[in-house]
Amino acid sequence: MSLNLAHYLEISAEAYADRTAVILDKHRYTYAEVNAFAKRIANVLVDRGIEKGDKVAMMIPNTPHFPMIYYGILNAGATVVPVNTLLKAHEIQYYLEDSDAKVFIAWRGFYDEAVHAFNETETCHLLLVAGSPDDFTAPEEGELLNPLMLEASHEFDLIETMPDDTAVILYTSGTTGHPKGAELTHFNVFFNAYYSKDKIIQSGPEDVVLAVLPLFHSFGQTCIMNAGLMSGATITMVPHFDTQRVIEVIERDKVTVVAFVPTMYAFLLNAARETQCDLSTIRMAVSGASSLPLEIISRFKERFGVQILEGYGLSETSPVASFNVSDRPCKPGSIGLPIWGCEMRVMREDGSFAEMGEVGEIVIRGHNVMKGYFKKPVATKETIINGWLHTGDLGKCDEDGYFYIVDRLKDIIIRGGMNIYPREVEELLHAHPAVLEAAVVGVPDELRGEEVKAYVSLKDGQKALEDELKKYCLDRLAKYKCPKEIEILRVLPKGPTGKVLKRELRDHARR
Repeated sequence: MSLNLAHYLEISAEAYADRTAVILDKHRYTYAEVNAFAKRIANVLVDRGIEKGDKVAMMIPNTPHFPMIYYGILNAGATVVPVNTLLKAHEIQYYLEDSDAKVFIAWRGFYDEAVHAFNETETCHLLLVAGSPDDFTAPEEGELLNPLMLEASHEFDLIETMPDDTAVILYTSGTTGHPKGAELTHFNVFFNAYYSKDKIIQSGPEDVVLAVLPLFHSFGQTCIMNAGLMSGATITMVPHFDTQRVIEVIERDKVTVVAFVPTMYAFLLNAARETQCDLSTIRMAVSGASSLPLEIISRFKERFGVQILEGYGLSETSPVASFNVSDRPCKPGSIGLPIWGCEMRVMREDGSFAEMGEVGEIVIRGHNVMKGYFKKPVATKETIINGWLHTGDLGKCDEDGYFYIVDRLKDIIIRGGMNIYPREVEELLHAHPAVLEAAVVGVPDELRGEEVKAYVSLKDGQKALEDELKKYCLDRLAKYKCPKEIEILRVLPKGPTGKVLKRELRDHARR
Protein backbone atom coordinates (compact mmCIF):
# COMPACT_ATOMS: atom_id res chain seq x y z
CA MET A 1 0.00 0.00 0.00
CA SER A 2 1.42 3.38 -1.01
CA LEU A 3 1.34 6.51 1.14
CA ASN A 4 2.52 10.00 0.25
CA LEU A 5 1.91 12.78 2.75
CA ALA A 6 1.25 15.21 -0.11
CA HIS A 7 -1.88 13.25 -1.02
CA TYR A 8 -3.63 14.76 2.00
CA LEU A 9 -3.16 18.27 0.65
CA GLU A 10 -4.87 17.08 -2.54
CA ILE A 11 -7.78 15.72 -0.50
CA SER A 12 -8.18 19.05 1.32
CA ALA A 13 -7.90 20.96 -1.99
CA GLU A 14 -10.80 18.93 -3.37
CA ALA A 15 -12.94 19.33 -0.26
CA TYR A 16 -12.13 22.99 0.50
CA ALA A 17 -10.99 24.35 -2.86
CA ASP A 18 -12.10 27.97 -2.34
CA ARG A 19 -11.46 28.16 1.39
CA THR A 20 -8.47 30.22 2.52
CA ALA A 21 -5.61 27.88 3.39
CA VAL A 22 -2.83 30.31 4.35
CA ILE A 23 -2.58 34.00 5.22
CA LEU A 24 0.43 36.25 5.50
CA ASP A 25 -0.81 39.81 6.07
CA LYS A 26 -2.38 40.91 2.74
CA HIS A 27 -1.49 37.69 0.93
CA ARG A 28 -4.16 34.98 0.98
CA TYR A 29 -4.14 31.65 -0.84
CA THR A 30 -6.94 29.12 -1.18
CA TYR A 31 -6.48 25.39 -0.81
CA ALA A 32 -6.74 25.01 -4.58
CA GLU A 33 -3.99 27.60 -5.09
CA VAL A 34 -1.62 26.10 -2.51
CA ASN A 35 -2.04 22.64 -4.04
CA ALA A 36 -1.55 24.01 -7.58
CA PHE A 37 1.67 25.80 -6.57
CA ALA A 38 2.93 22.60 -4.92
CA LYS A 39 2.32 20.78 -8.23
CA ARG A 40 4.18 23.52 -10.12
CA ILE A 41 7.18 23.17 -7.80
CA ALA A 42 7.15 19.41 -8.26
CA ASN A 43 7.34 19.97 -12.03
CA VAL A 44 10.24 22.41 -11.56
CA LEU A 45 12.16 19.86 -9.50
CA VAL A 46 11.51 16.91 -11.80
CA ASP A 47 12.46 18.99 -14.86
CA ARG A 48 15.81 19.62 -13.14
CA GLY A 49 16.52 15.97 -12.53
CA ILE A 50 15.10 15.31 -9.08
CA GLU A 51 14.05 11.69 -8.69
CA LYS A 52 12.21 9.67 -6.07
CA GLY A 53 14.25 9.49 -2.87
CA ASP A 54 16.48 12.48 -3.64
CA LYS A 55 16.98 15.02 -0.86
CA VAL A 56 15.85 18.65 -1.31
CA ALA A 57 16.81 21.20 1.36
CA MET A 58 14.62 24.23 2.02
CA MET A 59 15.47 27.30 4.12
CA ILE A 60 12.15 29.15 4.16
CA PRO A 61 10.53 31.27 6.91
CA ASN A 62 6.87 31.06 7.94
CA THR A 63 5.39 32.26 4.65
CA PRO A 64 2.96 30.67 2.15
CA HIS A 65 6.01 29.48 0.24
CA PHE A 66 6.78 26.99 3.02
CA PRO A 67 3.81 24.62 2.51
CA MET A 68 3.96 25.09 -1.27
CA ILE A 69 7.62 24.04 -1.42
CA TYR A 70 7.29 21.36 1.28
CA TYR A 71 4.41 19.60 -0.47
CA GLY A 72 6.01 20.21 -3.87
CA ILE A 73 9.07 18.24 -2.78
CA LEU A 74 6.86 15.44 -1.44
CA ASN A 75 4.82 15.40 -4.67
CA ALA A 76 8.04 14.70 -6.54
CA GLY A 77 8.71 11.69 -4.29
CA ALA A 78 11.73 13.43 -2.79
CA THR A 79 12.68 13.92 0.86
CA VAL A 80 12.29 17.31 2.54
CA VAL A 81 15.26 18.64 4.52
CA PRO A 82 14.08 21.75 6.43
CA VAL A 83 16.95 24.07 7.35
CA ASN A 84 16.87 26.25 10.45
CA THR A 85 16.50 29.83 9.21
CA LEU A 86 18.83 31.21 11.90
CA LEU A 87 21.87 29.26 10.73
CA LYS A 88 25.03 30.74 9.29
CA ALA A 89 26.87 29.58 6.19
CA HIS A 90 29.11 26.90 7.73
CA GLU A 91 26.13 25.45 9.63
CA ILE A 92 23.98 25.43 6.49
CA GLN A 93 26.81 23.73 4.63
CA TYR A 94 26.77 20.92 7.20
CA TYR A 95 23.02 20.37 6.64
CA LEU A 96 23.47 20.27 2.86
CA GLU A 97 26.42 17.90 2.93
CA ASP A 98 25.22 15.60 5.71
CA SER A 99 21.78 15.17 4.09
CA ASP A 100 23.18 14.62 0.54
CA ALA A 101 20.84 17.38 -0.67
CA LYS A 102 20.86 17.76 -4.46
CA VAL A 103 18.81 20.98 -4.53
CA PHE A 104 18.74 23.88 -2.07
CA ILE A 105 15.73 26.22 -2.03
CA ALA A 106 16.51 29.33 0.00
CA TRP A 107 14.58 32.49 0.86
CA ARG A 108 15.85 35.75 -0.62
CA GLY A 109 16.31 37.19 2.88
CA PHE A 110 18.88 34.49 3.66
CA TYR A 111 20.62 34.80 0.30
CA ASP A 112 24.16 35.73 1.40
CA GLU A 113 24.54 32.89 3.88
CA ALA A 114 22.76 30.46 1.55
CA VAL A 115 25.01 31.24 -1.44
CA HIS A 116 28.15 30.95 0.66
CA ALA A 117 27.06 27.54 1.93
CA PHE A 118 25.94 26.36 -1.52
CA ASN A 119 29.25 27.32 -3.14
CA GLU A 120 31.18 25.34 -0.53
CA THR A 121 29.05 22.23 -1.02
CA GLU A 122 30.03 19.77 -3.75
CA THR A 123 27.00 17.47 -3.50
CA CYS A 124 24.35 20.17 -4.08
CA HIS A 125 24.01 21.07 -7.78
CA LEU A 126 21.14 23.59 -7.89
CA LEU A 127 20.23 26.70 -5.87
CA LEU A 128 16.70 28.04 -6.21
CA VAL A 129 15.94 31.42 -4.64
CA ALA A 130 12.41 32.03 -3.35
CA GLY A 131 10.97 35.41 -2.50
CA SER A 132 7.79 37.40 -2.01
CA PRO A 133 5.15 37.12 -4.79
CA ASP A 134 6.33 40.36 -6.45
CA ASP A 135 10.03 39.36 -6.40
CA PHE A 136 11.23 38.90 -9.99
CA THR A 137 14.78 40.27 -9.70
CA ALA A 138 17.22 37.61 -10.85
CA PRO A 139 19.81 36.66 -8.20
CA GLU A 140 23.52 36.82 -8.97
CA GLU A 141 23.78 33.09 -8.38
CA GLY A 142 21.14 30.40 -8.66
CA GLU A 143 17.72 30.56 -10.30
CA LEU A 144 14.73 32.58 -9.12
CA LEU A 145 11.86 30.29 -8.16
CA ASN A 146 8.91 32.64 -8.75
CA PRO A 147 9.04 32.75 -12.59
CA LEU A 148 9.84 29.04 -12.73
CA MET A 149 6.72 28.31 -10.67
CA LEU A 150 4.52 30.44 -12.92
CA GLU A 151 5.89 28.85 -16.09
CA ALA A 152 5.46 25.27 -14.84
CA SER A 153 2.28 23.26 -15.23
CA HIS A 154 -0.10 23.11 -12.28
CA GLU A 155 -0.82 19.47 -13.09
CA PHE A 156 1.42 16.74 -11.70
CA ASP A 157 0.76 13.08 -10.96
CA LEU A 158 2.28 12.70 -7.52
CA ILE A 159 5.02 10.09 -7.26
CA GLU A 160 4.01 6.97 -5.37
CA THR A 161 5.91 6.40 -2.13
CA MET A 162 5.63 3.72 0.52
CA PRO A 163 4.67 4.30 4.18
CA ASP A 164 8.23 3.49 5.30
CA ASP A 165 9.91 5.77 2.75
CA THR A 166 11.59 8.82 4.27
CA ALA A 167 9.44 11.93 3.94
CA VAL A 168 11.43 14.39 6.06
CA ILE A 169 14.89 14.56 7.62
CA LEU A 170 14.64 16.75 10.71
CA TYR A 171 17.89 17.84 12.26
CA THR A 172 18.13 17.82 16.03
CA SER A 173 19.10 21.04 17.77
CA GLY A 174 22.70 19.92 18.15
CA THR A 175 23.13 21.00 21.77
CA THR A 176 26.00 18.50 21.92
CA GLY A 177 28.21 17.85 18.91
CA HIS A 178 26.91 18.06 15.35
CA PRO A 179 23.16 17.92 14.70
CA LYS A 180 21.83 14.52 13.62
CA GLY A 181 19.19 14.06 10.94
CA ALA A 182 16.17 12.10 12.20
CA GLU A 183 14.60 10.20 9.30
CA LEU A 184 10.81 10.42 9.57
CA THR A 185 8.70 8.28 7.27
CA HIS A 186 5.54 9.27 5.43
CA PHE A 187 3.60 7.20 7.97
CA ASN A 188 5.44 8.74 10.94
CA VAL A 189 4.51 12.26 9.86
CA PHE A 190 1.03 11.46 8.53
CA PHE A 191 -0.20 9.65 11.61
CA ASN A 192 1.28 12.20 14.01
CA ALA A 193 -0.44 15.03 12.12
CA TYR A 194 -3.69 13.06 11.92
CA TYR A 195 -3.65 12.39 15.66
CA SER A 196 -2.82 16.05 16.37
CA LYS A 197 -5.72 17.17 14.19
CA ASP A 198 -8.25 14.87 15.82
CA LYS A 199 -7.14 14.58 19.43
CA ILE A 200 -4.93 17.54 20.33
CA ILE A 201 -5.79 20.78 18.50
CA GLN A 202 -9.04 19.22 17.21
CA SER A 203 -9.01 21.51 14.21
CA GLY A 204 -11.66 21.78 11.53
CA PRO A 205 -12.61 23.98 8.54
CA GLU A 206 -13.90 26.78 10.77
CA ASP A 207 -10.66 27.13 12.70
CA VAL A 208 -7.94 29.74 12.25
CA VAL A 209 -4.60 28.38 13.44
CA LEU A 210 -1.65 30.62 14.29
CA ALA A 211 1.70 29.56 12.79
CA VAL A 212 4.39 31.45 14.68
CA LEU A 213 6.34 28.37 15.76
CA PRO A 214 9.01 27.90 13.07
CA LEU A 215 7.76 25.47 10.45
CA PHE A 216 11.23 24.05 9.95
CA HIS A 217 10.83 22.63 13.47
CA SER A 218 8.87 19.44 14.14
CA PHE A 219 6.30 21.00 16.52
CA GLY A 220 5.13 23.70 14.11
CA GLN A 221 5.47 21.49 11.05
CA THR A 222 3.38 18.57 12.33
CA CYS A 223 0.95 20.06 14.84
CA ILE A 224 0.25 23.33 13.02
CA MET A 225 0.97 23.11 9.27
CA ASN A 226 0.31 19.45 8.50
CA ALA A 227 -2.53 19.01 11.00
CA GLY A 228 -4.10 22.35 10.03
CA LEU A 229 -4.02 21.73 6.28
CA MET A 230 -5.25 18.17 6.75
CA SER A 231 -8.32 19.50 8.58
CA GLY A 232 -9.24 22.33 6.16
CA ALA A 233 -8.37 25.05 8.69
CA THR A 234 -6.94 28.46 7.80
CA ILE A 235 -3.33 28.98 8.85
CA THR A 236 -2.28 32.56 9.54
CA MET A 237 1.48 32.98 9.50
CA VAL A 238 3.86 35.12 11.52
CA PRO A 239 7.48 34.80 10.30
CA HIS A 240 9.06 35.38 13.72
CA PHE A 241 7.75 35.89 17.23
CA ASP A 242 7.04 39.45 18.25
CA THR A 243 4.57 39.81 21.10
CA GLN A 244 2.62 42.80 19.78
CA ARG A 245 2.58 41.40 16.26
CA VAL A 246 1.18 38.10 17.51
CA ILE A 247 -1.55 39.90 19.45
CA GLU A 248 -2.46 41.96 16.36
CA VAL A 249 -2.72 38.86 14.16
CA ILE A 250 -4.82 36.98 16.72
CA GLU A 251 -7.23 39.92 16.91
CA ARG A 252 -7.26 40.60 13.14
CA ASP A 253 -7.81 37.03 11.96
CA LYS A 254 -9.84 35.84 14.97
CA VAL A 255 -7.43 33.03 15.72
CA THR A 256 -8.98 30.03 17.47
CA VAL A 257 -5.94 27.76 17.99
CA VAL A 258 -2.50 28.78 19.26
CA ALA A 259 0.62 26.73 19.89
CA PHE A 260 3.50 28.35 21.74
CA VAL A 261 6.56 27.33 23.67
CA PRO A 262 6.64 28.40 27.35
CA THR A 263 8.69 31.55 26.74
CA MET A 264 6.11 32.83 24.26
CA TYR A 265 3.30 32.35 26.79
CA ALA A 266 5.32 34.31 29.36
CA PHE A 267 5.83 37.23 26.98
CA LEU A 268 2.17 37.18 25.92
CA LEU A 269 0.98 37.31 29.51
CA ASN A 270 3.38 40.13 30.32
CA ALA A 271 2.15 42.17 27.34
CA ALA A 272 -1.51 41.49 28.18
CA ARG A 273 -0.89 42.88 31.66
CA GLU A 274 0.37 46.14 30.16
CA THR A 275 -2.08 46.63 27.29
CA GLN A 276 -5.70 45.91 26.44
CA CYS A 277 -6.11 43.04 23.99
CA ASP A 278 -8.98 40.85 22.85
CA LEU A 279 -7.92 37.22 22.59
CA SER A 280 -11.40 35.87 23.26
CA THR A 281 -11.53 33.90 20.01
CA ILE A 282 -8.85 31.47 21.28
CA ARG A 283 -10.47 28.15 22.19
CA MET A 284 -7.39 25.92 22.21
CA ALA A 285 -3.87 26.59 23.50
CA VAL A 286 -1.11 23.98 23.45
CA SER A 287 2.49 24.00 24.60
CA GLY A 288 5.56 21.89 23.96
CA ALA A 289 9.34 21.96 23.38
CA SER A 290 10.17 22.50 27.06
CA SER A 291 8.53 22.32 30.47
CA LEU A 292 5.76 24.83 31.11
CA PRO A 293 5.88 26.45 34.55
CA LEU A 294 2.68 25.93 36.58
CA GLU A 295 2.58 29.66 37.28
CA ILE A 296 2.14 30.40 33.56
CA ILE A 297 -0.62 27.78 33.19
CA SER A 298 -2.48 29.33 36.11
CA ARG A 299 -2.08 32.92 34.96
CA PHE A 300 -3.12 32.16 31.38
CA LYS A 301 -6.31 30.41 32.47
CA GLU A 302 -7.13 33.24 34.86
CA ARG A 303 -6.49 35.94 32.21
CA PHE A 304 -7.98 34.30 29.11
CA GLY A 305 -10.16 31.48 30.42
CA VAL A 306 -8.27 28.83 28.43
CA GLN A 307 -6.49 25.80 29.86
CA ILE A 308 -3.10 25.32 28.21
CA LEU A 309 -2.63 21.68 27.27
CA GLU A 310 0.95 20.58 27.65
CA GLY A 311 2.55 17.79 25.65
CA TYR A 312 5.87 16.17 24.99
CA GLY A 313 7.86 14.92 22.07
CA LEU A 314 11.12 14.98 20.16
CA SER A 315 12.14 15.40 16.55
CA GLU A 316 12.84 11.66 16.74
CA THR A 317 9.15 10.98 17.61
CA SER A 318 7.60 12.98 14.77
CA PRO A 319 7.28 14.83 17.33
CA VAL A 320 4.26 14.08 19.57
CA ALA A 321 4.63 11.26 22.10
CA SER A 322 2.24 12.33 24.87
CA PHE A 323 -0.29 15.06 25.52
CA ASN A 324 -2.96 16.30 27.87
CA VAL A 325 -6.09 15.94 25.74
CA SER A 326 -9.40 17.69 26.26
CA ASP A 327 -11.50 14.52 26.66
CA ARG A 328 -9.45 13.34 29.64
CA PRO A 329 -8.70 15.16 32.92
CA CYS A 330 -5.92 17.71 32.50
CA LYS A 331 -3.15 17.62 35.06
CA PRO A 332 -1.22 20.90 35.06
CA GLY A 333 2.49 20.23 35.17
CA SER A 334 2.08 16.86 33.48
CA ILE A 335 3.02 16.08 29.87
CA GLY A 336 -0.11 13.96 29.73
CA LEU A 337 -0.78 10.46 28.50
CA PRO A 338 1.00 8.61 25.68
CA ILE A 339 -0.76 9.07 22.35
CA TRP A 340 -2.58 6.08 20.84
CA GLY A 341 -0.19 3.39 19.64
CA CYS A 342 2.79 4.89 21.46
CA GLU A 343 4.30 3.23 24.53
CA MET A 344 6.14 5.28 27.15
CA ARG A 345 7.93 3.81 30.15
CA VAL A 346 10.33 5.00 32.83
CA MET A 347 13.57 3.03 32.79
CA ARG A 348 16.22 2.59 35.45
CA GLU A 349 19.94 2.74 34.65
CA ASP A 350 20.12 -1.08 34.66
CA GLY A 351 17.49 -1.33 31.90
CA SER A 352 14.63 -2.46 34.15
CA PHE A 353 11.37 -0.51 34.32
CA ALA A 354 10.76 1.81 37.26
CA GLU A 355 7.85 1.66 39.66
CA MET A 356 5.09 4.27 39.79
CA GLY A 357 6.46 7.58 41.04
CA GLU A 358 10.08 6.51 40.64
CA VAL A 359 12.34 8.79 38.59
CA GLY A 360 14.16 7.35 35.59
CA GLU A 361 14.76 7.92 31.89
CA ILE A 362 11.69 8.15 29.66
CA VAL A 363 11.83 5.62 26.81
CA ILE A 364 9.43 5.39 23.87
CA ARG A 365 8.43 2.95 21.17
CA GLY A 366 5.65 3.02 18.60
CA HIS A 367 4.54 4.25 15.18
CA ASN A 368 5.95 7.73 15.82
CA VAL A 369 9.58 6.69 16.33
CA MET A 370 11.99 7.60 13.52
CA LYS A 371 13.67 5.11 11.20
CA GLY A 372 16.99 6.26 12.60
CA TYR A 373 19.60 8.98 12.21
CA PHE A 374 20.52 9.48 8.56
CA LYS A 375 23.90 7.88 7.78
CA LYS A 376 24.61 7.42 11.50
CA PRO A 377 24.02 3.76 12.38
CA VAL A 378 26.14 3.93 15.54
CA ALA A 379 24.22 6.92 16.92
CA THR A 380 20.97 5.16 16.00
CA LYS A 381 21.97 2.01 17.91
CA GLU A 382 22.98 4.13 20.91
CA THR A 383 19.57 5.84 20.93
CA ILE A 384 17.20 3.00 19.97
CA ILE A 385 18.00 0.00 22.18
CA ASN A 386 15.85 -3.15 21.99
CA GLY A 387 13.21 -1.13 20.18
CA TRP A 388 13.03 1.60 22.83
CA LEU A 389 14.02 5.17 21.95
CA HIS A 390 16.02 6.64 24.83
CA THR A 391 15.00 10.28 25.20
CA GLY A 392 17.62 11.53 27.65
CA ASP A 393 14.79 13.02 29.70
CA LEU A 394 14.20 12.12 33.34
CA GLY A 395 10.59 11.59 34.30
CA LYS A 396 8.10 9.69 36.38
CA CYS A 397 4.60 8.29 35.97
CA ASP A 398 1.67 8.60 38.39
CA GLU A 399 -1.10 6.16 39.32
CA ASP A 400 -3.29 7.36 36.42
CA GLY A 401 -0.60 6.84 33.78
CA TYR A 402 0.24 10.55 33.41
CA PHE A 403 3.89 11.37 32.84
CA TYR A 404 5.94 14.19 34.34
CA ILE A 405 9.29 15.53 33.17
CA VAL A 406 11.70 15.98 36.04
CA ASP A 407 14.69 17.15 34.01
CA ARG A 408 17.12 16.38 31.25
CA LEU A 409 19.34 13.45 32.17
CA LYS A 410 22.39 15.60 31.52
CA ASP A 411 20.88 18.61 33.35
CA ILE A 412 20.83 17.02 36.80
CA ILE A 413 22.97 19.01 39.22
CA ILE A 414 24.85 16.84 41.71
CA ARG A 415 25.87 19.07 44.59
CA GLY A 416 27.85 17.32 47.30
CA GLY A 417 26.28 13.98 46.31
CA MET A 418 22.72 15.38 46.37
CA ASN A 419 20.67 15.29 43.18
CA ILE A 420 19.04 18.62 42.32
CA TYR A 421 16.51 18.92 39.51
CA PRO A 422 16.74 22.42 37.97
CA ARG A 423 13.07 22.45 37.03
CA GLU A 424 12.03 22.47 40.69
CA VAL A 425 14.07 25.63 41.30
CA GLU A 426 12.89 27.18 38.02
CA GLU A 427 9.24 26.58 38.95
CA LEU A 428 9.78 28.44 42.21
CA LEU A 429 11.52 31.40 40.55
CA HIS A 430 8.78 31.64 37.92
CA ALA A 431 6.27 32.11 40.72
CA HIS A 432 8.06 35.26 41.95
CA PRO A 433 5.96 38.28 40.90
CA ALA A 434 8.91 40.10 39.28
CA VAL A 435 10.34 37.15 37.31
CA LEU A 436 9.52 36.64 33.64
CA GLU A 437 11.87 33.75 32.86
CA ALA A 438 14.21 31.53 34.83
CA ALA A 439 16.82 28.94 33.96
CA VAL A 440 18.94 26.99 36.42
CA VAL A 441 22.24 25.28 35.57
CA GLY A 442 25.02 23.50 37.37
CA VAL A 443 28.47 25.11 37.43
CA PRO A 444 31.75 23.45 38.50
CA ASP A 445 32.71 23.75 42.14
CA GLU A 446 35.92 22.33 43.64
CA LEU A 447 34.38 21.59 47.01
CA ARG A 448 30.97 20.22 46.12
CA GLY A 449 31.44 19.10 42.51
CA GLU A 450 28.72 21.42 41.27
CA GLU A 451 26.93 24.50 42.49
CA VAL A 452 23.50 25.83 41.55
CA LYS A 453 23.32 29.01 39.50
CA ALA A 454 20.13 30.69 38.33
CA TYR A 455 19.61 33.15 35.50
CA VAL A 456 16.45 35.24 35.42
CA SER A 457 14.92 37.98 33.32
CA LEU A 458 12.36 40.35 34.80
CA LYS A 459 8.92 41.49 33.68
CA ASP A 460 8.66 44.97 32.20
CA GLY A 461 8.66 47.60 34.92
CA GLN A 462 9.59 45.12 37.66
CA LYS A 463 12.67 45.23 39.88
CA ALA A 464 14.35 42.60 42.00
CA LEU A 465 17.76 42.20 43.55
CA GLU A 466 19.85 39.04 43.67
CA ASP A 467 19.69 38.93 47.47
CA GLU A 468 15.91 39.28 47.43
CA LEU A 469 15.56 36.36 45.03
CA LYS A 470 18.02 34.25 47.03
CA LYS A 471 16.01 34.82 50.22
CA TYR A 472 12.82 33.98 48.33
CA CYS A 473 14.36 30.60 47.43
CA LEU A 474 15.77 29.97 50.91
CA ASP A 475 12.34 30.53 52.44
CA ARG A 476 10.79 27.90 50.18
CA LEU A 477 13.44 25.29 49.31
CA ALA A 478 15.90 23.07 51.12
CA LYS A 479 19.12 25.02 51.42
CA TYR A 480 21.15 22.59 49.29
CA LYS A 481 18.79 23.23 46.34
CA CYS A 482 19.00 27.02 46.51
CA PRO A 483 21.08 28.96 43.96
CA LYS A 484 24.42 30.09 45.28
CA GLU A 485 24.32 32.82 42.66
CA ILE A 486 21.47 34.48 40.76
CA GLU A 487 22.29 36.60 37.75
CA ILE A 488 19.72 38.94 36.23
CA LEU A 489 19.85 39.26 32.43
CA ARG A 490 17.78 41.44 30.15
CA VAL A 491 16.79 38.36 28.14
CA LEU A 492 17.81 34.71 28.33
CA PRO A 493 19.51 33.19 25.26
CA LYS A 494 17.11 31.15 23.13
CA GLY A 495 17.12 28.84 20.15
CA PRO A 496 14.86 29.16 17.10
CA THR A 497 11.81 27.72 18.88
CA GLY A 498 12.17 30.04 21.88
CA LYS A 499 13.68 27.31 24.04
CA VAL A 500 16.23 28.63 26.55
CA LEU A 501 19.76 27.54 25.62
CA LYS A 502 21.20 26.21 28.84
CA ARG A 503 24.45 25.29 27.12
CA GLU A 504 25.13 28.99 26.51
CA LEU A 505 24.30 29.77 30.13
CA ARG A 506 26.70 27.10 31.34
CA ASP A 507 29.42 28.49 29.08
CA HIS A 508 28.66 31.99 30.36
CA ALA A 509 28.93 30.78 33.97
CA ARG A 510 32.27 29.08 33.34
CA ARG A 511 33.66 32.25 31.74
